[in-house]
Amino acid sequence: MALARAAARAGCDVAVVAGGDGTINEVVNGLVGTQTALGVLPVGTGNLWAKQLRLHTHTLINPMRLYEAAECLASGTVRSIDVGWVNGHHFLCWAGIGLDAQVTAEMEPRPRYTKRLGVLPYAIAAVLVARDFQGVRARVYLDGAIVRGRVLLILVSNIQQYAGVFDVAREAQMDDGLLDVFVFKGLGFPYIVRHLLRIVSHRCLQDPRVVHRQVRHVEVRTEPTIPVQVDGDPIGTTPVVLKVVPLALRVMVPPGAPQSLFASGLVERLGACYNLPEFGGE
Repeated sequence: MALARAAARAGCDVAVVAGGDGTINEVVNGLVGTQTALGVLPVGTGNLWAKQLRLHTHTLINPMRLYEAAECLASGTVRSIDVGWVNGHHFLCWAGIGLDAQVTAEMEPRPRYTKRLGVLPYAIAAVLVARDFQGVRARVYLDGAIVRGRVLLILVSNIQQYAGVFDVAREAQMDDGLLDVFVFKGLGFPYIVRHLLRIVSHRCLQDPRVVHRQVRHVEVRTEPTIPVQVDGDPIGTTPVVLKVVPLALRVMVPPGAPQSLFASGLVERLGACYNLPEFGGE
């Protein structure tokens, strides 16, 4: 974060981060509200931001993809997008409250050797946590309107994909001044399986136990408290207040990024840039 802030103070056009989503989140928190754009070379474990933008991700099998990702960014555009804010911390992709945050809390921080296994440790941990995870009593305020019930997961998303695989927030746009919120209700493992199957089949919004809203302000209170994560990193527990910060971050967008992610057609071409700081990642 400190290096990103230094880049912005130095007047750099772009700060390029080589890392995964957690490292990217740190840089985002240093760049919000500045004119320095975020560029990403994805070399992390999940690379969820890169996958959403259809940016080539580095693998040991195909290391040249990192070069291809750099070429894509250089030929792309710069856009201003929204970011989320939760209890003083900004997020780029999404915040999770409940089940996925419990998995993240048990996984992070991880030893370096486990990162070489990719998402496999997360998948195993998710099954083990889901088996015993019970819904908690929650009050969720969505722009003032209240949703009550036993809740398994609350997802507050700024992008369309979730976990790099599921197109949960299919209507989400990153520059519309709104966050897509999903409240998944239920009591335990059978409900988790039900929600997962409906997400895979793109039918989750037809489920009466799923509440979806596009809002600017969210407040979550639960009994008992449950973990909270942003962009794959744990940040604490409930209660939390979340809100959208409109058009607060400039990002480099590759040509192949889905146009459905953007409400505005306004883009910038990036001119010649010099002394671009690069921050090492995960």
